[in-house]
Amino acid sequence: MDIDLLKRLCETPGVPGREHRVRALIEAEIEGLADEVRIDPMGSLLVKRNGSGKRVMLLCHMDEIGFLVSHVSEEGWIHVNPVGGFDNRNLFSRRVLVCTKDGDLKGVMNPGGKPVHIASPEDRKKVPEISEFFVDVGMGKATADKVRVGDYVVMDEPLVEMGDKVVSKALDNRIACWLGIEALRAAKESGHDCELHVAFTVQEEVGLRGARTASFDIKPEIGFGIDTTLACDTPGVPKPQSVTEQGKGFGLHIKDGSFIADIDLVEEIEALAVEAEIPHQRTILASGGQDGAAAQQAAAGARAVGIVVGTRYIHTVTEMIHKSDLQAARDILATWIAKN
Repeated sequence: MDIDLLKRLCETPGVPGREHRVRALIEAEIEGLADEVRIDPMGSLLVKRNGSGKRVMLLCHMDEIGFLVSHVSEEGWIHVNPVGGFDNRNLFSRRVLVCTKDGDLKGVMNPGGKPVHIASPEDRKKVPEISEFFVDVGMGKATADKVRVGDYVVMDEPLVEMGDKVVSKALDNRIACWLGIEALRAAKESGHDCELHVAFTVQEEVGLRGARTASFDIKPEIGFGIDTTLACDTPGVPKPQSVTEQGKGFGLHIKDGSFIADIDLVEEIEALAVEAEIPHQRTILASGGQDGAAAQQAAAGARAVGIVVGTRYIHTVTEMIHKSDLQAARDILATWIAKN
């Protein structure tokens, strides 16, 4: 398993609308794997392998949750606007990277207000709004000469391996980018009849935007939304709400807040997984959405399903997956493509 590729994908900054560096990394990795590679007006990377069969589309979003700089004060405090859904409780005392036109700046993110030594009991209970957080790059008044409104900010944490697990920021959804690249490699090795499109999409975290335009362009007959999902198999969460359990295989995604999967496609993939002895679990997410919905609803519509990897502590810098679940997701995609 190419963990080095996953590490490079996760550690490369790219928030909604600023996916350029991730896209460049993927372009380099897929050289020689496609018959056509192009970038659409939204910035999604559209990759095609020719075939005479059904038009199949894998949707893998490149963006991670982050921030855009909204204001830089005279004193050098950087204020931000979120692009993607954060739980404010996870934003305290974070190391961040401020990505500017002239390079990246190390910084720290904290909320305004009193530190613990002088805070009142009521102060300590409060969870600040995102508007109360600011970034300090340690440059004081010179910050305004380096950072502009519209620059972007990501969490600054490395990928680490912990036994059978991988922990990193941005596993949502560099997991899918990794799987998209691996699917192209497998397709070249095994062959396929389908016309295979892998769309590395933009701006999923702010509403499936790149997936919508890419899907209207490609007009797939079958769409695979490749993504993470929750693995709430942890203390404090009732078992019926766990969504997935780590180590039990890829998630065969049936429903979320954005789409309901094609049941015949679900049954087909499940039968193939059973035949090939690929571990899997059915998944339903109570809310949220993913790019498979865009493929399903584009133009005249498509049959769609999700292939997902259960992720603990999602939308934090400690996102965690089980390597065997990632391998299972790779295996089912490679197996299905080889048969279609």
